[in-house]
Amino acid sequence: MDKPRVFGAEYSVYVRIVRLTLAEKGVAYDLVPFDIFAAGGPPPDYLRRHPFARIPAFAHGDFALYETGAITRYVDEAFDGPPLQPADLYERARCNQLISIADNYAYPDLVWGIFVECVEKPEQGAAADDAAIAALLPKAETCLKAMSDLMGDNPWLAGPSLSLADLYAAPMMDYFLQAPEGRTLMAAHANLTAWWSRIAVRPSMTGSRPR
Repeated sequence: MDKPRVFGAEYSVYVRIVRLTLAEKGVAYDLVPFDIFAAGGPPPDYLRRHPFARIPAFAHGDFALYETGAITRYVDEAFDGPPLQPADLYERARCNQLISIADNYAYPDLVWGIFVECVEKPEQGAAADDAAIAALLPKAETCLKAMSDLMGDNPWLAGPSLSLADLYAAPMMDYFLQAPEGRTLMAAHANLTAWWSRIAVRPSMTGSRPR
């Protein structure tokens, strides 16, 4: 069967999650560049791949798929390589819980919130919204504390082995930790700090870092 194709942009957190999953499974793939924010919006042919005009979209031979959660679980189950969903019932539930936290809280608060306000806006010459940052910091701390508490003494977020929970959180943390505020908040959680030191240097992470 043909190599999988991932449609999207390198800068996208969710495109990177899919790329990390493929890399950790040892699966070669083609990244088909697609910028959802390009002038004029998505072309009609892309809407056939993703009717909600988001990225990524995915294809494996004649099988097309969208939604990152569906794509990553498919990749984990369709290909050989180390399993990325825990076999243990409780650890698997914890993995799914952490993915939900990443989707619903980490992404909006740590990436679209702290990173955009503290890093991206100043880099583009725009003023950061101090009131927005002040409101975001407690939300970011709640998110980090929840993840830290769930991780406990494990080396990885959902247990003793790397899982999809780690691959969801890592691209978000990579943006978040570019902000001084993010680094300060992270420093209060020794287990997350140690986790980041492990995952940040994995070949899947260094090989998918946006240029």
